[in-house]
Amino acid sequence: MAYDTSKLLSMSQDELDDLFRNSPAGDIPDGEAKGTAIVDPGTVLSDAVANVVKIFAWQGKVFDSQNGVLKNRVSPFGVDAIQATVYKGESWFDGNECIVLDYSKTSIVAHWIRDEIRLIAPGVYLGLVYWGKSRLIFFSLEF
Repeated sequence: MAYDTSKLLSMSQDELDDLFRNSPAGDIPDGEAKGTAIVDPGTVLSDAVANVVKIFAWQGKVFDSQNGVLKNRVSPFGVDAIQATVYKGESWFDGNECIVLDYSKTSIVAHWIRDEIRLIAPGVYLGLVYWGKSRLIFFSLEF
């Protein structure tokens, strides 16, 4: 099955969990990715919330794989800010390999945030956001 953001927004929480669980880490990406927050997956709210978040808060991530860092593209003006360290590590979700986006040592604003991503299709990653050890939401990245 081909996965893209529109498909992910229509999937249930359990379907997204299974997809993440069964996907490989993939290579650490490089370059600019369009991001979409997946809040309340599988409901009519998911698409609407994703659009509001994209307009007013978060548009995606810009990866520098050579240096193992990224910056988030935020605000209505597309400012690159909120840096994270990027590396392969063990997922808190299932213990398998994932790509970790670690804000603990690089951001005062987001030091308690950890993202995990896995490759679900060529150029498409599914991500999980953690606040401390609590899982918050899914997100997608399209390169």
